[in-house]
Amino acid sequence: MSVRVTRGRALARDTDMRRQLSAVLSRWPLVQDLKAWRAGTPFDQLGLGDSAISDTTRRLAPRTRDADAAVPSICPYCGVGCAQIVYVKNGAIIDIEGHPRSPINAGTLCPRGAATFGLLVNPARLMRVKYRAPYSDRWEERPLEWAMDRIAELVKRTRDADYETRDDAKQRTLHRCGSIASLGGATLDNEENYLIKKLFGGGLGMVWIENQARV
Repeated sequence: MSVRVTRGRALARDTDMRRQLSAVLSRWPLVQDLKAWRAGTPFDQLGLGDSAISDTTRRLAPRTRDADAAVPSICPYCGVGCAQIVYVKNGAIIDIEGHPRSPINAGTLCPRGAATFGLLVNPARLMRVKYRAPYSDRWEERPLEWAMDRIAELVKRTRDADYETRDDAKQRTLHRCGSIASLGGATLDNEENYLIKKLFGGGLGMVWIENQARV
């Protein structure tokens, strides 16, 4: 009697497993295509429409759908000026895509431009700096705000010490500070580069102003 009960339970489990497996397989696009082909659908029409979409795909939704605003912007990585759309929700950036109405990139972005979101929203982004004082043998961790104030202080001190207004040998007026140089980064956008040129060249008199956006 016990043997019959055990066999019956095993058969019931096998039947249930086959039923579950059949239900899963019936939702696969390949199985749906085979059913459609057997029902008379031409072969060249298979793999299209609903037959190529799984239930998981149907549940997917773009993360920009619930955005509060779509703000136009410019890719910061080079001088081409590809247009972007920055999607914002609750005051935070949730996605950045190419702007389809731009005559420059028509909605496309290069690999660097497509990674702009990862540049801005990244848990690994450093928000503190490493500082080693003159003649020190160790690095110290300092706040970013402290580093910005320190840079401004040293720039002001250097300009005050080395700024030239007159070349007496050639009898000409100067606006030059040759002891400071600027090397801009590839992630600076057009507006930031404009301000750098106005501040460093027109304001501070720096002679060498370079940018490595070609990298």
